[in-house]
Formats: sequence, C-alpha cells, structure tokens
Amino acid sequence: MTDGPLTLIEVEALARAAHEGQTDKSGRPYAEHLAAVAEGVRARGGTAEQQAAAWLHDAIEDEALTLAWLEAAELPRPVKDMILAVTKRPGEPVEAYTARILATPGALLIKEADLAHNTDPARLAVLDAPTRERLSVKYAYVRSLLGLATP
Repeated sequence: MTDGPLTLIEVEALARAAHEGQTDKSGRPYAEHLAAVAEGVRARGGTAEQQAAAWLHDAIEDEALTLAWLEAAELPRPVKDMILAVTKRPGEPVEAYTARILATPGALLIKEADLAHNTDPARLAVLDAPTRERLSVKYAYVRSLLGLATP
C-alpha cells in the first residue's frame, strides 16, 4: 500500500489489472476503452482526479472491483464520488443515472469522454447493424439528458 492517495500511474495499473481478460462489445481488450476515456478526459482539460476516475469508471459496474474495495481504496473522496456517479446500477432508470452524474462535481466530463469513445464511428462500425442502431439511440438519449451536444 502507498503512504497516500494512489497516483494516476498506480490507478491505471490497477484498472488494467482489474479488467484483465475482459473485452468490449467489439472484442477488443477492455483496457483500450479505459485508456481512451482517460485520454478523452485529459484532452478535455480534466484534472488528475477526473482522469483517475475515468480509469476506474466501469470497474464497479463490470464487477472488476467491488464497492467495498472502492470505499477502502486510497483515493480522494471526489474520485470515489465520480466513480459512483457514473456507475449504472441494475434496473436504474437512465433519468436517475444521468441526474446523479449532473449532481456530482466532475462526473459529467468523464461520462462525456465515455460517450465519445462509445460512439466513435470506427468502434461502432465493427458491430452488427441492430446493435449499432440500438446503442446509437441509447447514447443519443443519454447525451440529451446530460445536455451534451451530439458529436
């Protein structure tokens, strides 16, 4: 364990290890998505805390890490709050999910970077047409609830 909050490099290594063996909908290593979201946050002017949350944004939802782990982790409270904000809960209405993101300082930028990567045309192109259409509609609705312009 470290003597203080985990560094961004430690968070990246932890996220990569936690998602080891997982793939995205197109069959690519899941860590590629995490890296793209973290880079999207950085490129949009995000803080180191937002970048750390970006690396871990799917860890709880995908069961790569547990809520108990997150609560015990040596991460600043705002990082934990952003991770929890962008973690979709089973059966949760998308409207409640997006309201939580909007209510949590820093979380919107993480979700914006996540949506940008999820809707990347090259990434969507490898999916079958029904999946591509379903996800495009879903992501457009989420963007509208969050007040984000369509890319």
